Amino acid sequence: MPRGARLSNAQARRIALAAQGFAAARPPGPANAGHLKRTVDRLGLLQIDSVNVLARAHYLPLFSRLGAYDSGLLDRLAWGPRGQRALFEFWAHEASLLPVASQPLLRWRMQRARDNDGDGKGKLHQFRRQKARYIDEVLREIADRGPLAASELSRPGERRGAWWGWNDGKLAVEWLFFAGLVTTATRRGSFERVYDLTERVLPATVSARPTPSPEDAQRDLLRQSARALGVATERELRDYFRLGVADTRARLAELVEAGDLVPVEVEGWSHAAYLDPAARQPRRVEARALLAPFDPLIWERNRAHRLFDFFYRIGIYTPAAQRTHGYYVLPFLLGESLVARVDLKADRANRRLLVHAAHLEPGHAAGAVAAPLHDELRLMATWLGLDDIVLPPRGPLAKAMARMR
Repeated sequence: MPRGARLSNAQARRIALAAQGFAAARPPGPANAGHLKRTVDRLGLLQIDSVNVLARAHYLPLFSRLGAYDSGLLDRLAWGPRGQRALFEFWAHEASLLPVASQPLLRWRMQRARDNDGDGKGKLHQFRRQKARYIDEVLREIADRGPLAASELSRPGERRGAWWGWNDGKLAVEWLFFAGLVTTATRRGSFERVYDLTERVLPATVSARPTPSPEDAQRDLLRQSARALGVATERELRDYFRLGVADTRARLAELVEAGDLVPVEVEGWSHAAYLDPAARQPRRVEARALLAPFDPLIWERNRAHRLFDFFYRIGIYTPAAQRTHGYYVLPFLLGESLVARVDLKADRANRRLLVHAAHLEPGHAAGAVAAPLHDELRLMATWLGLDDIVLPPRGPLAKAMARMR
């Protein structure tokens, strides 16, 4: 596509859906480790979140694209034996799982943390300035004793309050994690992170790879962002891996000059856009997926609004009185449109998938949405090991699904 070409919003939407893997059919049988690796490579990362109302956030984008799969496969890729490990944890978009091949591309960010230059995580930088000797002691303890959770340190200190009121031990290991000196060896129990020296966790072949310059790494990360988004604004490309404004603008100019990004205009977009020159442009997308609140297709809310005319706010971060659709709300993608949203909870004790609410989007008919949505809910229930689906008593979409039972 020539520089300065104009795309309709419908074209941009199809390009975005294809880039995110929704233009491809799901595997005909159970997804294997290769399917998972290829999907994570396509997306660039999976965002991690501790909320487990339905399933933890990093499992859901794979279900959306691959259907029911063995989540233990992802556990082994992320936290299995060193030789089998294909993913690692780091701060990318937010806390994320990324392909191990991306680790060298983030070493510049780790080095900035070690230099304490203030590039994000201000609380950790402040702690490093105040308690560098204590942090070094924690690093030596992990080196000597092996993998440790923050709670297992010999001098963890007192908590500073509820929720994110971390003690000194947790602050220390999180600074070491941000600096790349330790990484997640495994997760245990209630998803508690266990830390070990990075060189003892990552495959040796990854640790031995040369460290690219910050400029080369940032260009590669922006290329990955463009592949994952298809077509995007500067802000969206930057946000994918949370790059800085100045770094992003400098690298974008270089990528455009090299032909690795193509500037385009998109109908209805007020900002310039950049197209991945290798992006697929399908004439039609036939997708069906429940999308997690942290799915990369919709995590940038302004982008979701422009592409799908869909305003979305995560209920878990919204006071109860201000929630419009529920607590853990998943948009439903059907074809090329977001046609509904459902508030879901896994009632594991009673083996039920609870649908607290089912909201139809304006302009869509319950009769056209109910069957595919119910099928997807049934697939999700099976995947989560739940026997029944409990529908809400009210609403045209819920009533239409209830007639199918």
